[in-house]
Amino acid sequence: MKHASGSAGRCHVIRLQPGDDVRRTLREWAETNSIDAASITSAVGSLTHAHLRYANRADGIMTTADLEVLSLSGTISQHGMHLHLSVGDRDGNMLGGHMLDGCLVRTTLELTVQEINGLRMLRTRDEQSGYDELEPEVK
Repeated sequence: MKHASGSAGRCHVIRLQPGDDVRRTLREWAETNSIDAASITSAVGSLTHAHLRYANRADGIMTTADLEVLSLSGTISQHGMHLHLSVGDRDGNMLGGHMLDGCLVRTTLELTVQEINGLRMLRTRDEQSGYDELEPEVK
């Protein structure tokens, strides 16, 4: 287990616009604002494209439809992100997985993001999983 402890920081309210790429926009926001550690606390909106990678798959699946965001959770840092997304289509079918670049906003995506003071969330290669995994450290 890896562990580091911080305290609640600023809470940001972010609204993404139609056509915005969610991951790309959040990555740019984290870099521009020097965000070292944050967590998504709320997400409401819709997408036209959902690009998801499922467990134990190297490739992503692109779904194009009018999609409601049912949940978006994860960690955000200028050093890397790990986001999971669940969406529902007009018939109530759900899809969910690891969010990749290419998830595009349909009408809006309203987010609240909580910074975590005193921490830095790094992404480092984990030999066991083969992925860049969370490496929390105290600043």
